[in-house]
Order: sequence, then structure tokens, then C-alpha cells
Amino acid sequence: MIGKVGEFMRRRDRLFDLLGAELVKVSEGHAKVEMEVKEEHLNAADVCHGGVIFTLADLAFAVASNSHGKISLALEVSITYMKTASAGERIFAEAKEVNSGRRTATYLIEVRNSKNELLALAKGTVFRLDRELPL
Repeated sequence: MIGKVGEFMRRRDRLFDLLGAELVKVSEGHAKVEMEVKEEHLNAADVCHGGVIFTLADLAFAVASNSHGKISLALEVSITYMKTASAGERIFAEAKEVNSGRRTATYLIEVRNSKNELLALAKGTVFRLDRELPL
């Protein structure tokens, strides 16, 4: 089922295509997504826009939280930025479930570059609906 969930999320979440992001890994409560920073992802300071980094983290968070097969929607997400990324760099977001209850679950999401340097750290909480993903 996890493979079906990953394929469903990859196919249905349009931001994957918008960012040029790839789903690298998915398992129960865990997901890894990567992308290459392109010119169109840069802000006025010529570094990767924080919104792009946040969106990559959010994609990993979405896949990880929906990996159980139930529709899960974000209640809150916060992010702290540590380093910048430049055009041409590959960046990765990895979400890991740290707590799972009956209705809510919490995830930590790390965004790193190809040198394994931490670019951003996010935390997110989801609410799980009683509905299964329409796989």
C-alpha cells in the first residue's frame, strides 16, 4: 500500500511538477523528496526563496503523513532557516514521524543540501480524517 500512497501523492500533488521535485523514498511515517534549485526558484538576493524550501519540506511532510493511507491535513507547520541554497544545488527534504496518535501526528522535517548541511528544520502536525486516500 505504501507504494500506492507514494504514487498517488506524487501524481495528485501538483507542486511536485511545479518545483521539479522527485519523490525519492516513502515508508510508513517517512518520506524524502529532492529537487534542483533553478533560477526561477531564486529570490531578490539570488538565493533559493524561503517559500521554495518551505514547499519542499511541506511535500515531504504531506507524503509522510499520508503514508498510513488516511487523508491527513496540516494543522500547523513552523520552519527555521539556517543556510541558503544557490541555483544548481540539489536539496532534499526528509520528514519523519515523531508522534502518532489516533487523530493527530507530529513530524520533524529536515531540509539539507548535497553536502548534507542543514538548510532548514521544520515541525508539522496533522489531523487525520476518517477517510481513506482514494487510491
